[in-house]
Amino acid sequence: MNLKVFYLGAALLGTIAPWYFVGSFFAANGLDLVAFISGVFANGAAGGFAADVILSFVVFLIWSFYDAHQHKVRNWWLVLPAGFCVGLSLALPLYLYLRHDCATGSSV
Repeated sequence: MNLKVFYLGAALLGTIAPWYFVGSFFAANGLDLVAFISGVFANGAAGGFAADVILSFVVFLIWSFYDAHQHKVRNWWLVLPAGFCVGLSLALPLYLYLRHDCATGSSV
């Protein structure tokens, strides 16, 4: 399988899986953001997982920003709404998809 196709599939799965759970929460509770944030940090396990993902996302944004400039990755900015609206599960494979041709010497 071509890696670029894998990255695209991972981005699709990385969009669907989190939004299944987020959508289920909002369907059951309405747009109650306070309850959502409370749920994300409901206990030590959930809070630890949330902290891990948030910190990983921040590190990814900083690294990908510099990496995109170094490798001249066009449309890097797309990882911003992808990350903030969905999460790292979309932003990371999307960035790897965008970077793939730059890393191999082809144009995107």
